[in-house]
Amino acid sequence: MSLAVVFSRAALGIDAPEIAVEVHLSNGLPAFHIVGLPEASVKEARERVRSALLNANFEFPAKRITVNLAPADLPKEGGRFDLAIAVGILAASDQLPSQSLTQLEFLGELALTGEVRPIIGALPAILAARKAGRQLILPEANGEEASLLPEAQVHTCRHLLQLCAALSGGTPLPRPQAAAELPLAAYRGDLQDVIGQQVGKRALEIAASGQHHLLLIGPPGTGKSMLASRLAGLLPPLNEDEAQQTAAIHSIGGLMPDHHAWRQRPYRAPHHTASAVALVGGGSQPKPGEISLAHNGILFLDELTEFERKVLDSLREPLESGNITISRASRQVEFPARFQLVAAMNPSPCGHAEGPQRRASPEQILRYLSKLSGPFLDRFDLAVEIPPLPPGSLSRPAERGDSSEQIRERVARTRALQLQRAGKLNAELDSRDLDHYCPLSESDSQFLESAIHKLGLSLRAWHKILRVARTLADMEQSPQIRRQHLAEALGYRAMDRLLHRLNQSV
Repeated sequence: MSLAVVFSRAALGIDAPEIAVEVHLSNGLPAFHIVGLPEASVKEARERVRSALLNANFEFPAKRITVNLAPADLPKEGGRFDLAIAVGILAASDQLPSQSLTQLEFLGELALTGEVRPIIGALPAILAARKAGRQLILPEANGEEASLLPEAQVHTCRHLLQLCAALSGGTPLPRPQAAAELPLAAYRGDLQDVIGQQVGKRALEIAASGQHHLLLIGPPGTGKSMLASRLAGLLPPLNEDEAQQTAAIHSIGGLMPDHHAWRQRPYRAPHHTASAVALVGGGSQPKPGEISLAHNGILFLDELTEFERKVLDSLREPLESGNITISRASRQVEFPARFQLVAAMNPSPCGHAEGPQRRASPEQILRYLSKLSGPFLDRFDLAVEIPPLPPGSLSRPAERGDSSEQIRERVARTRALQLQRAGKLNAELDSRDLDHYCPLSESDSQFLESAIHKLGLSLRAWHKILRVARTLADMEQSPQIRRQHLAEALGYRAMDRLLHRLNQSV
């Protein structure tokens, strides 16, 4: 036959839209054209495919070859279509049987020798092919990534000859072998490693139980980063859907998902010199940023005041919406970005906001803290002071508290209660949910309103205090929010108290 249709997959955010690779051979002067809005890297497939076919001892048709990548209005990029184009040419020139191609999809870049090279973003294509009910042929180097989804119909090949032999009825292509998972405890530090800091540990458990955003404030060397790094070990593992979506985002970002951490929640800690594009994503060909790579997990920002203010403010909308839309002239790409924000910072430029070690005036401290906008600070549910350890904490045996495993069990029970009650975690409750699930008595409401006005807090802060109080009540299995829960929730407003003291002293 002179016409063949082979299926492949493009890359568009976390989606992998179907691409029909239509190959037509016609009489006329020998030529090779690729149409269908291909980028330069796709147009270069002409030379890669020609050399690969010839070096694999196939006949390259001396005809007019037209390859259409449909739909034509979707931009195509990369070398991911090389394998499908080569198979289409062989089928159109009757060098391969074309009967079985309708149930197959092909992805892979071809070397000039005919070897099949890996691609970026294989997992979204695997998920899309499984939904379409087709088998997917991938490069052997993508086999480890494909083995994360053993139920998908995926086969791998390392050379064009191996693929063609299988399509002609020879030895079937191998399927990737699933690797065993290791327990979460083998990959996370334990909270008992942290000496003292019981208030900080309590705040970590609250943050994990309700998925609240957490700000740790304290002098250098008090254990803020160490505490933050233990939060991931307190969270329950990802479920199947969350694990697949998270791995798909990492695949698009060029990160190979780790079998041993397949269900662990991601923990991303970008350097404070990171740009807005590095955090939220972007580029001429949009790629996910750190907030998307931290989807379903934790984004930790150490030395918070060293980040540029406009970079931090770019996180405000994703923190509320749970996704980020990147707009370009030709298209829009949306990436999920539902992450838990944890940050650590010093309270002043000298590292100390009070005591004999303070070397900065209140005006200097306020100027230092003004690097963080009020609306951005409003996004934190918890702001906790991490003080220096008292004398004797290092020389005497210290109370280590509960292990991460013990706390993780309590967190799982608390989260299950929230999901059973509202179908969502407390940090995701909207204003209507708060009215329904967080009713207060008249005296408690007046108590909270008085504290809000005294500290000069916003309506958003009122809602966040209610969410934290609801989590505290859930941790005690209490159906109602009590006064002690509100008081403790107000105690986790260290930044508001610091700014209040500084403003009064200026």
